[in-house]
Amino acid sequence: MPSPVHEFSDLPRSTAGERPARQSGKSATDASTACDKQPCVGMIYNPRSHRNRGRDLDASIAPHIFLAQPGNRDQLPQALAEFAERKIELLIINGGDGTVRDVLTSGMGVFGDDWPAIAVLPKGKTNALTVDLEAPNNWSLQGAIEAFANGRRIERAPIIIHPEDDPEARAYGFILGAGALTLGTEAGQGAHRLGAFNSLAVGVTTFWGVLQLLGRRTNPWRRGVELDIRLEPDGTPLGHSGLGDPKRRQLLVASTMQRLPAGLKPFGPHKDGLKLAVLDQVSRRTTALLPVIVAGWTPDDLPRRGYHQLSTTGFTMKLDEPFILDGEGFPPGRYRVTTGPQLNFVAPR
Repeated sequence: MPSPVHEFSDLPRSTAGERPARQSGKSATDASTACDKQPCVGMIYNPRSHRNRGRDLDASIAPHIFLAQPGNRDQLPQALAEFAERKIELLIINGGDGTVRDVLTSGMGVFGDDWPAIAVLPKGKTNALTVDLEAPNNWSLQGAIEAFANGRRIERAPIIIHPEDDPEARAYGFILGAGALTLGTEAGQGAHRLGAFNSLAVGVTTFWGVLQLLGRRTNPWRRGVELDIRLEPDGTPLGHSGLGDPKRRQLLVASTMQRLPAGLKPFGPHKDGLKLAVLDQVSRRTTALLPVIVAGWTPDDLPRRGYHQLSTTGFTMKLDEPFILDGEGFPPGRYRVTTGPQLNFVAPR
């Protein structure tokens, strides 16, 4: 079932202050004319996203809509800088969670703390962020534009991850994981090939993961990852239950989202901000209870059982195996994890 996950060799570097040469197409002057009576809209369209395959968009769909189809991640800062020059009011991300991560990572150097409103069309394989924003699976370009005028606004701050020894290298996303979540992402690739997507894929992968965690200590799912977690602001080590190797954890999940696919609640009762769920090398009995724990059951003795749920302003993690950010892998090392600026997402009413 598992298959390899794409892994970045390193984190992208800051592009703050860059302003690229102009591309051909509509100019900023054209934009000011086209957007006199309608909101200026910029759309990043990823033709490689699962539900966009074999489809394309006409760049002249409307005079107030500016379309960019970057051929790779390196072209994203240029496309977003042109959107900023045209003073777009709504940025539409047409792709999956990985596209959202790449747009946010590239866009922080362009927009900083002054982003336009953002709408995300669920065109990927899991679309976890659109589950949090309650966007329908068939949400369209026109629906997002209508929601900009008449819909809801939801604030979310993405996670920032950067190596402690290189603060200019960083990535922004919404779901961070290590240990079993890395293996689970690989298993999810297999679920996708079997035709399971969105919440169904998450449910299938969770069930598969629990079965694997019931195996022997030598099973990679149970062996976990060597992981040191220090909580801000004073670097306090995250407590350990004493179950298994105190240097290893089976699972780490962090997110700033409020709703996860398949109704999962790994962080327990509602918490704002950056949330953490960490699993020690727990017993098989506790492993068998994981489905009801991640469904929201929170007995008082969870930390003693080896399952930790908390919110924090930030933390550092040192790990000896790759971790996952929104579906793709990043190299092992020592990282600081905090939250970025509050972004204003458009959602249907």
